[in-house]
Amino acid sequence: MKFPTTFSLKQIADIISSEYVGHDDFPVLGMNEIHVVESGDIVFVDHPKYYDKALESNATVILINKNVECPKGKALLISNDPFRDFNKLTSFFQPFVPSSQNIAETAKIGKDTLIQPNSFIGNNVEIGDNCLIHSNVTIYDNCVIGNNVTIHAGSVLGADAFYYKKRPEGFDKLISGGRVVLKDNVDIGALCTIDKGVTGDTTIGFGTKLDNQVHVGHDTVIGEKCLIASQTGIAGCVIIEDEVTIWGQVGTNSGITIGAKAVIMGQTGVTKSVKGGKSYFGTPIEESREKLKQLAYLKQIPQIIKKMDNK
Repeated sequence: MKFPTTFSLKQIADIISSEYVGHDDFPVLGMNEIHVVESGDIVFVDHPKYYDKALESNATVILINKNVECPKGKALLISNDPFRDFNKLTSFFQPFVPSSQNIAETAKIGKDTLIQPNSFIGNNVEIGDNCLIHSNVTIYDNCVIGNNVTIHAGSVLGADAFYYKKRPEGFDKLISGGRVVLKDNVDIGALCTIDKGVTGDTTIGFGTKLDNQVHVGHDTVIGEKCLIASQTGIAGCVIIEDEVTIWGQVGTNSGITIGAKAVIMGQTGVTKSVKGGKSYFGTPIEESREKLKQLAYLKQIPQIIKKMDNK
């Protein structure tokens, strides 16, 4: 998430009432999660396991719960609860704005785009030309839809990320301030759910097609001309490269990469990153030929045992 203008380190510290290390006028341009941070961004870290990763990341402002040596050219925001204060910043820069009508006044709808009855188009949504939005579709604030996009009935774009911190009193939600971005020529089936990024974008690339009842988690990036079949569940922060085919009832772990032109066969559990250009099957995932060989060997076990018993 980029801020509308450059803020100073002192201004940010005042918003969250924190101490800081660095010059008062140190420039702050935005805020992001660790996997997408850029120079000028704030990143938060609240666990010793990830201190070094955050301090060595591209972020130039680190919101942290420990007094540490500040890396050269960077600044620190010292907080007793970085998770809470990251939420404060999201709420400050991307506050929830209620809507009073089905298509917000600030929405931009392109030429020859048709929106069927009972759909909801939120604040600052952009929809390109020649799109068809079927009935009962919900598009949350700030989503961006390209040209020649079809979204079928009942689909929801831009719901919050499934991201929680466990506390003694229950689960504390990380507030989502990102977007969903659909590129040109994307088709979304009925009853699909695509979560927005926490601070960045959940993106579906040019020409990709989703079947009915597909879920796409926060900050996931799907490449161009992919095919994803029904009842597939894609976790957050997944990278799916171009021309990947995913068949029905596939599930993935978060933070993995599926290489270009890979084929994931039905009911596979994608438990790790896989290279492109190959076919995969099973849980845990393996190349399909190897997995099918293993299954063939398993079928032979009763015969082997029977032969051993007869000796």
